[in-house]
Parts: sequence; C-alpha cells; structure tokens
Amino acid sequence: MQVAVISDIHGNAYALDLVLKELQRNPVNRVVCLGDTIQGGAQPAETVEALRRLACPIVMGNADAWLLSQEADTKEPTSSQQKDVRLWTLSKLSSSDLDFIRSYSPTISVELGPGRELLGFHGSPASFDDVLLPTTPDETWETLLGGHRQVLCGGHTHTQQLRRVGRTFFFNPGSVGLAHDIRLPKERFHADPWAEYAVLAVDGEKVGVDFRRVPYELEEMLAIVKASGRPHYDRLVEDYRPHN
Repeated sequence: MQVAVISDIHGNAYALDLVLKELQRNPVNRVVCLGDTIQGGAQPAETVEALRRLACPIVMGNADAWLLSQEADTKEPTSSQQKDVRLWTLSKLSSSDLDFIRSYSPTISVELGPGRELLGFHGSPASFDDVLLPTTPDETWETLLGGHRQVLCGGHTHTQQLRRVGRTFFFNPGSVGLAHDIRLPKERFHADPWAEYAVLAVDGEKVGVDFRRVPYELEEMLAIVKASGRPHYDRLVEDYRPHN
C-alpha cells in the first residue's frame, strides 16, 4: 500500500497541480493532506477547487483555523501584511468554500493493513500549533508523541524529516506550496522553487518513506502571483529571489 502525504499548500495551486500530475503518472492508493491549505498564496479559490476534486482527508492547520476565525485568534504573531492577505483571501472564497475548509478534521487516520495505522495531524495530535523540528529536544518529542503506536505524520514546519519515536516513527512531508530552509535567519529567508511531499509505502512488515521534490518553472509561477491581485505580491515574489 502507498499513501501520498501532502501539507502546507498555502494557496499555491500551481505547485499542488504539479504534485497531483506526478501522482497521476505514479498512482498511489491514498492521498492525505496535513493542513495549512489556503492562506498566504495567490490562488486560494483554485486551491479549494483542486482539493474538492481530490476528495482526500484533510487536517485543520493553524493557518486554516486563522482564516476562519477572528484575526486575534492565533498564537503566532501576525503582521499587517499577513492580515491584508487574509482579508483578500476571504474575498476570493465563497461561503461554500469556507464550509469546505470548516470540514477539515483535527487528525486523520488511515488503515495500512493488519495491525498498522497512519495517524496524521498538523503540529501534533493535540494541537496544530505545536512545533516539531530536527532540533526539538527529545523530551518534547516524547511529551507530544510518546505512547503512540501508529506511524505518525505531521506538517506545520515546512521541513522534510524522519525521526524515530519510541517503537514507531514520525515523518514530515515538507511543504507543497512554500518550501524553505527553516534554519535560515529571518533576514535571509528564501523560498525554494519546488513542491515537497512524501509517499509512505507499506508491504507487509516492510515500511518506507520516500521524500520527493517537484521543481517549479519559477517564472511561470511568479507570473501567476503577479497577475493575481494578491496584496503585497511583490514581497512574495521577492521571497523566491536568491540572496547574495
């Protein structure tokens, strides 16, 4: 059995389409999405439509919840630019689109065969705000994920990673719509020109994770951003330009 895991699309339907085309060429049994689907990018309505067609289970991410709630209802600090983009994003979505986002689940589970299950979430099983990084201390990993027997997968950090947790393991598929190196300081932030996802393969007792990257035609993607009418689109374009 193969399960494709996608996450953190952030309104980049161009990147999502590249991933889905690759999955059409290399089919899997299931697709699951770990949240943060719409907010931030230049194609919110297009992303909702693509996810409707995909009809896969979707986890509620922190950015999804912020889009649906009052502006103050977020643990992460938000800038005036982010708030402008949020209002623009809401203006592009219908009431039916918002109902679709409200249907997302806190966690999702997928049967992988006899005695084996995949548990998907955004930050941790308890909260979409929790952060799990390669540098996160062991005790935090144990507090947030200890005791689980399922194969675990989460998003939120835009960081492809694999880590053993007790007798099971956790993996993060990275970000479809805004891949970047989280180790870079804020002043050197640079978005990567590719979409990230992962495929979990289970064959009896054999389990493996294949981390994948699908390169963008960067100028084509940036042309979509420039034509979108998204507030502060120039800042998003600049994020993809290499720093010296």
